[in-house]
Amino acid sequence: MTIEHEIANRYSCAKCQNREVYVKRIAATGTGLSRIFDIEHNVFIACSCTKCSYTEFYNPEILEGKDNLGAALDLLFG
Repeated sequence: MTIEHEIANRYSCAKCQNREVYVKRIAATGTGLSRIFDIEHNVFIACSCTKCSYTEFYNPEILEGKDNLGAALDLLFG
């Protein structure tokens, strides 16, 4: 199962406690030369509540590096 699916299954909005989420990977430029040449090497997972639009960003490199992804997501979403 992918990180996106795991997040969607465990998600609870921090503001309104809604359980429905829109999950998408996004890319962003950095600073310096990567910004000048529009190199998007920073990737994040954006989680937006479908009710109130509150959005949180997660670094997939950190989540993928966890030995026990389920435990890490439990810490994030209770």
